[in-house]
Amino acid sequence: MSELHTPQAGDDHAPDIDVVALLMRQHGDIRNLFDEVERSEGEERREAFRRLVRLLAVHETAEEEVVHPFVRRAVSGGEQVVRDRLAEEKAAKEALAALDDMDTDDPAFRPRLMKLRTDVQEHARAEERYEFSHIRRSTDVTNLATMAKAVKAAEAMAPTRPHPGVQTAAANIALGPVAALMDRTKDAVRKAMGKH
Repeated sequence: MSELHTPQAGDDHAPDIDVVALLMRQHGDIRNLFDEVERSEGEERREAFRRLVRLLAVHETAEEEVVHPFVRRAVSGGEQVVRDRLAEEKAAKEALAALDDMDTDDPAFRPRLMKLRTDVQEHARAEERYEFSHIRRSTDVTNLATMAKAVKAAEAMAPTRPHPGVQTAAANIALGPVAALMDRTKDAVRKAMGKH
């Protein structure tokens, strides 16, 4: 079996001193994983989809714990901006859960994946426009670095390789369901931000 590797935003070895740059790189990683799922088939598609599910779960959880609270506090109209992003995230999570229940070889999988991709990309553009640009203008480099550290802690929660003794991606994800992964991610973010 090939190694199961989930791209990490820090794989390019850029310094993680700016949460906005880090999240933008994650958006790129997510786009690349959608490409990989679309162009592959069989077991390769299943593995790529598992990595996409993990990265989306960790990315969105990190944003919920790091980005949204900051935007609520520091951005004029931030509460509405966050409400809009949360509604988009809820719809994407529901679509992702429906896809997760399907076989990736099901003829209905690819059209649903394409719809999810469109929704995720629109959501990412809204985040970049309504949240990320304001974050960079509303805080200093120290706070940007602290938030980046919290996002990196969240990334560390996403398993990048199968657990020893687990032979399939499906069995690997069964050891860490998405909801449990999100809970562990929240705990890691809070610890990194100094909120126990």
